[in-house]
Amino acid sequence: MHIDLSHVITDGMVTYPGLPAPRVGTHLSREAAVELYGPGITFQIGQIDICTNTGTYIDVPFHRYGDGHDLTGLPLDRVAAVSAVCLDRVGVAAIELDPAELVDCSGKAVIIRTDHAAKWGTDAYFEDHPYLTEASANALVAAGVACVGIDSLNIDSTEGGERPVHSVLLRADIPIIEHLTNLDQLRADGFEFTAVPPKISGAGTFTVRAFATVA
Repeated sequence: MHIDLSHVITDGMVTYPGLPAPRVGTHLSREAAVELYGPGITFQIGQIDICTNTGTYIDVPFHRYGDGHDLTGLPLDRVAAVSAVCLDRVGVAAIELDPAELVDCSGKAVIIRTDHAAKWGTDAYFEDHPYLTEASANALVAAGVACVGIDSLNIDSTEGGERPVHSVLLRADIPIIEHLTNLDQLRADGFEFTAVPPKISGAGTFTVRAFATVA
């Protein structure tokens, strides 16, 4: 069974304040296709103008570091059918992870549930979002995790300009997946996590279809 962990992308939606909204439209309409292919033969070809940080998306090292790899260098074994755990931090603002709870997480996806995704599509989503501390990022690196995901606006605090969690995780080549949803449907472990982006040269972030696979 698959559990969809991604938000729906719609024309004009806002993922993050200040970033451009996606424009979802049509390059070739069904009506125009009839003129090209003949009566009753219709195709639709869409056209999307999209910021790479739209909906549920992944960050790879190039997002933070000029010498880091872009999406073309993302190892699939970090984000495709990865054994995963979901850590419940509902109601916690500044999330601390105990190294003891990460002791068996080497090579696993660590998904942080906050339930902030319930505010998606409202102004409240952009306010007082839960985030990880720098100490938690260091603990995740020490544990050797494959990737880290969270159902919040940002894995870092946005009170200032510093982004220590992005800095620590991406320097260690640990991808970050933000704006997840439906984490309340996950169990603590016993599932696989997938969040694969297109293979785009020169991009450090992009939208993903994230999902969990449960036996």
